[in-house]
Amino acid sequence: MHSLIRPNAWVGLKLPSGSTKIIQIVPDTTISLGKYGAFPANLVLGRPYHLTFEVLDKTPEEAFSRLRIVPASELHAEVIAEEDEAEGKTTAADRDANAVLTATEGEEFSLVDEQGNIVARSGREVIDDSAIQKLTHDEIEELKREGNNAGKDVIAKLMLSHTALDQKTTFSLAKYKLLKTKKYIRRFQVVPIDVATFAQWQLEEKDASKIMDMRAEMFGLVGCWGNVHYGGEDSMIDDPHSRTDQGEETCVPIQPDELKGRWLVVDDTCGMLVAAMAERMGVLYPKEEEGEDATVAEQAPAREAKQAVKTDAQTQNGTAQENGDVDMVDVVLETTVPERPKMTTTNKKQKVRPRGSDFAIPFSQTNTLTVIHSTSQPNLSLLNYWNFDITAPNHPPHPLLNHLLNLTWLQLLKPELDTSYSTEPPTASAEELASWKPSRRGNFHRKRRRFARTRYIVDSTRAGNFSGLVCASSMDPISILKHTLPLLAGGAPVAIYSPSIEPLAALADCFSVPRRTAWTSGNVPETVGKSLEELERWEGNEQFPLNPTLLQGVSIQTSRARRWQVLPMRTHPLMTERGGADGYVFTAWRAKPAEGRVEARGKFKKIQPSSSKKAAKIDGEGTPAETPATGEEEDSATVGKRKRADTLPPLDTEGTPAPENAATGDVASPTKKRKVDGEVKVEEV
Repeated sequence: MHSLIRPNAWVGLKLPSGSTKIIQIVPDTTISLGKYGAFPANLVLGRPYHLTFEVLDKTPEEAFSRLRIVPASELHAEVIAEEDEAEGKTTAADRDANAVLTATEGEEFSLVDEQGNIVARSGREVIDDSAIQKLTHDEIEELKREGNNAGKDVIAKLMLSHTALDQKTTFSLAKYKLLKTKKYIRRFQVVPIDVATFAQWQLEEKDASKIMDMRAEMFGLVGCWGNVHYGGEDSMIDDPHSRTDQGEETCVPIQPDELKGRWLVVDDTCGMLVAAMAERMGVLYPKEEEGEDATVAEQAPAREAKQAVKTDAQTQNGTAQENGDVDMVDVVLETTVPERPKMTTTNKKQKVRPRGSDFAIPFSQTNTLTVIHSTSQPNLSLLNYWNFDITAPNHPPHPLLNHLLNLTWLQLLKPELDTSYSTEPPTASAEELASWKPSRRGNFHRKRRRFARTRYIVDSTRAGNFSGLVCASSMDPISILKHTLPLLAGGAPVAIYSPSIEPLAALADCFSVPRRTAWTSGNVPETVGKSLEELERWEGNEQFPLNPTLLQGVSIQTSRARRWQVLPMRTHPLMTERGGADGYVFTAWRAKPAEGRVEARGKFKKIQPSSSKKAAKIDGEGTPAETPATGEEEDSATVGKRKRADTLPPLDTEGTPAPENAATGDVASPTKKRKVDGEVKVEEV
């Protein structure tokens, strides 16, 4: 992005009312801002962006209004004064100059007319508007027509003429002053056109449906989940240097290993989505050449002098016509035109690059955007605000020329039915070509170049391996993914925007867990015997519109940034925000299914009854234990008690724990005592 305002550039003018006006800075023209005034466009050329200008009053000697750059100390004077007062840096004179008269406790102010009758009192809760502001509507309009001091005099007189300032709180007084400043001050700020500024202007000032009600935060959300970023250095294709008598056999073949950092786009926002992605990839703004901005800055004084000369000539022309003398105009123009700036290496006419052969490919193999559309030409009209016109045959240098590719759905699905792809290029010998008229030779070369570009775009797109898919379209998202999912590389993100949630909910249901389970269990007879490539391009049926194993991590989300008023006891969102569709984004990642069935592997252990635990331990095979002998199902409480009992040491018949061998750590076997013939015998259980 350029740092200085350049000729014929589109810029945004932020007005005091809070609105933004998008205009093109055309040299030697006049820019009108409505009630804020008008000024020559030459006065802002060569100036840096983000400066605040003030439209001055016309002087008797000039027929146009000049501009004054407002310094930062003046723009933030109130904030600086508050900080100085908090730090104790203000003097008594400053406090007296900025003091506001307020009524002390027990006192009452009265407003009287010329006869001495009381019109209003400060103790009343409601005061008539006619009593509050002494200036009438006609007097205010007269002050505005006089236009003294860029509207600051009008604001000062309105404040002095207000009789109820003593009843206003600090916040109310600041709010009143801010409203009057926005209404009468003649200032504006020049900002560059970026995606966020243009989206806000399109939503509030123009037709929001043209960009599908997408807000600035939605463009950021789609670009973030689509992982759109700079795709690497340009990798251009070598010129094959084909002759005019050679056909398609000399076309450059596709190299799939070189196709990296590419994104697939379906855009129905008139190019706004493409602009947002191109800004993230670094191909939206033309690159600045060394010393180019310096040249523009050097030419700014010459343009201002030219404007002054033009105005003087017009003034003298009008005076001469009144006096019947019109011969002085030429003399003034000849004697007062300033000297032209010296020609530098940057503003010289650039050398024309030699054109390559007809089959030379001008597109990069990396860091590209491929737009799929349904018409003969994609609707990317909003890219004109960034000085790019896709319909221009001989376009000046722009980064999008080498990084923006487009093709139709017909060329993607059935290229053999497209005439520009299937028709062989014309051929002719050098002698035959020299005998033709220039118009016929031009058509001959144009057809060959169009064939080579179309063949490359279609073949490289059908080769796949795209880094992501970003979509904002009114088409059914299921039909879009049916043909674009096979073109994505493994792990590529998918981000689809829709103003309503219903199409995205239907799409997310196609990749639900029940559908994926039914698919992997082999319940779809149409998929039996098909390879993975055939399953990726499966056309689907009524129950399975898409292959549910192609996407993972499916989710739907939304975001809306709201502005809030943050004040003690008065914190709430601004009630003047625009409504419209909230907008939703479908996100997922491309998955590459593995061949065969996916089975869970690992060691797992089931709860076993105590009666069969010893047998399972001896067996050593880890087979599940049988159910209890009763054949009844155990509840959770019974299972828990039995599990705790299994962990305790064994008990003898008298209820005491069995003794433990201290040397070996083994627990002794449980025993029982029995009387036989008057003798006590101990037996193992």
